[in-house]
Amino acid sequence: MKKILFAFFISYSALAQMQPFTLQEVRITEGPFKNAQDVDMQYILELEPDRLLAPYLIDAGFPTKQDRYGNWESIGLDGHIAGHYLSALAMLYASTDEPELKSRLDYMLSELERCQNKNGNGYVGGIPQGKIFWERIHKGDIDGSGFGLNNTWVPLYNIHKLFAGLYDAYYYTGSEQAKNILVKLGDWFVELIAPLSDEQIQSILRTEHGGIAESFADLYTLTGKDIYLQTAKKLTHKNFFEPLLNKEDKLTGMHANTQIPKVIGYEKVAELTDNKDWNEAVKLFWHNIVDTRSVAFGGNSVAEHFNPVDDFSSMVKSNQGPESCNSYNMLRLTKELYFNNNDVSYLDFYERTLYNHILSTQHPEKGGFVYFTPIRPNHYRVYSQPSTSMWCCVGSGLENHTKYGELIYSHNENDVFMNLFIPSTLNWEEKGIQLTQNTKFPYEDQSEIVLNLKKKKAFAINIRQPKWAGYFEVLVNGKVQNIQAKSSSYATISRTWKSGDKILVRFKTSTRLENLPDDSNWVAYVNGPIVLAAKTSTEDLDGLFADDSRMGHAAHGKMIPLDEAYALVGDKDSYLSKAKEIGNLRFRLDSLELQPFFEVHDARYQMYFQTYSPQEYIEKQELLKQQEMEALALEAITIDKVSCGEQQVEVGHNYEGEKSNSGYDEGKFWRNTRAYISYQLSNNNLEGKFLDITVLDELKLDNVEITVNNKPAEIISAENKTIKIGVTDKEVVKVKITSTNERPTPRFYELRIIKE
Repeated sequence: MKKILFAFFISYSALAQMQPFTLQEVRITEGPFKNAQDVDMQYILELEPDRLLAPYLIDAGFPTKQDRYGNWESIGLDGHIAGHYLSALAMLYASTDEPELKSRLDYMLSELERCQNKNGNGYVGGIPQGKIFWERIHKGDIDGSGFGLNNTWVPLYNIHKLFAGLYDAYYYTGSEQAKNILVKLGDWFVELIAPLSDEQIQSILRTEHGGIAESFADLYTLTGKDIYLQTAKKLTHKNFFEPLLNKEDKLTGMHANTQIPKVIGYEKVAELTDNKDWNEAVKLFWHNIVDTRSVAFGGNSVAEHFNPVDDFSSMVKSNQGPESCNSYNMLRLTKELYFNNNDVSYLDFYERTLYNHILSTQHPEKGGFVYFTPIRPNHYRVYSQPSTSMWCCVGSGLENHTKYGELIYSHNENDVFMNLFIPSTLNWEEKGIQLTQNTKFPYEDQSEIVLNLKKKKAFAINIRQPKWAGYFEVLVNGKVQNIQAKSSSYATISRTWKSGDKILVRFKTSTRLENLPDDSNWVAYVNGPIVLAAKTSTEDLDGLFADDSRMGHAAHGKMIPLDEAYALVGDKDSYLSKAKEIGNLRFRLDSLELQPFFEVHDARYQMYFQTYSPQEYIEKQELLKQQEMEALALEAITIDKVSCGEQQVEVGHNYEGEKSNSGYDEGKFWRNTRAYISYQLSNNNLEGKFLDITVLDELKLDNVEITVNNKPAEIISAENKTIKIGVTDKEVVKVKITSTNERPTPRFYELRIIKE
């Protein structure tokens, strides 16, 4: 396969010594990553392009060829999966040469171009009532909040997926058609926001907007047109970025995956403009997430939001653990930082997250992608299905398993850098260098590299010595090399190589315990870079493969009380020795068997374990048992609930509002309004008797009007920051809260329908 080079005005990699290989130059040959790539291809080919394209045809005024998909593709995020699909098709085609992928990509692009030509102004999109929506924005009619812009669900986030998909179609396959569509779309957007003041643009940026700034940085690299770079700068969300520039941590309570894509864009702008302050702010963000907010497998967030760095208890309790999209974007940011800074230490996080989170988020046999990965002991994950599930993590999931070859190797002008121990081949045709890496890592602690050269050649092969490798040696043709490597660095072997030369890399892994970042008594077993977990049960796996329900991506099955989880009791020195190795990365832990987490599927599991001295166990387990009884008792009488200010829950309950703000204070999310907010809850089988509305402020209703199903609410009581409303005879409960004098209402925390 020839190396594909496309004409870019500026190359990010050219700004740094280290450069990536193309996906065409690297092939995965065997092992779990090859399996994941193959399974992903099956899923990608099961999706129907005409159904993904339907929102675009509807918006352009064309008849559809097939009905659009349901789920998120029909309730506001219409069209967003198509953008991810373009990226996945392009990257997987580059990684495999499978012709059907290119055929589908070309078809998708031709249909998008047809829609763009029909629209006539460069715009193409699937956003519901898109033309009306964008015209309002162009005129400065803007009402933005965290996840709604003019009561439209994250429209800039949505269209960013198309920007990214078109860019990837050009970057990975050289499609001039994709480039032309992209440039016209970019010009349309520049014209769209041209009349807007900086204040109005900042108001738009209050709403989740994906990596839209990154898209315009990419357009600048593509064309060299300064207007795109200026637009990327203009799309900097100041309220978020300025604290980072000031070295302040304001992330707690923020929606995690809203922020990470922004930072990728800021890093690209920083490199293009040689802005050291921006680059330092990006690195500060990365270290904040990696060092203080990420759990053992590399993921972060609970119920999509950053929890306090000193308290991970909410994550331990939740069925909505770290979101896959977060890790998808953190790896993209990590890759940028690695190449821009020539710093091999970034690869420790990349490797950890790739093996433990990304690889684990796809079912290895049936396919299907995971949204939330709970760390709650004895809980489980849910997998998507092609016909029912159109979540954001399906979109990023389609991409995750197409590009495993992107960072196994890298290079400078003359030398090869081996970064990851994954079975693969590298064909650097430009330099006449081919090599094959044979390894069964992580099941064996070695990797063999065999060279295939057209002729003898002098260059260096640099082999990464990971942070986790306690012992590290390199042999060339059977001879041990004198290397000066150290942890998180490269061992350099520089010589004149000939075809058939063999390099053997040997290392040792060990098992250790890692605490949660809050240094609480929860620990995980980690061997080398591999997180270990135990299957605990295959019972009550409700919704294991998701239906098309709004929150089908969350594992809503029975919550096993935390006090029933396996705990490590004894002296601190005994916790590690309790795990007895039985081979093939398996460890016996009393009645449990630990294994690599990426192997754990179709089961409840335990990844984190509490540690106690014998006396602590007696005292604290009783307290934990009481807390669990109270929490689960409340859930048992709950029919439906809304946590105000949390995206998925609000969208799932048909949130609408105007002049509304949301935030995070006192460890709780909230929403208030100077106009109105409304939600729709379900009172299934009329089991619920009351609707409890909880506020965070002093409970005053002097400027608040509450209606239920368009009638004044039957308020039973209003005390202790809780409004109790009767809903005995209502199966659908549409609650509208209105400010009667345009002053802010109290901060509303939760709406909950209960049985008693």
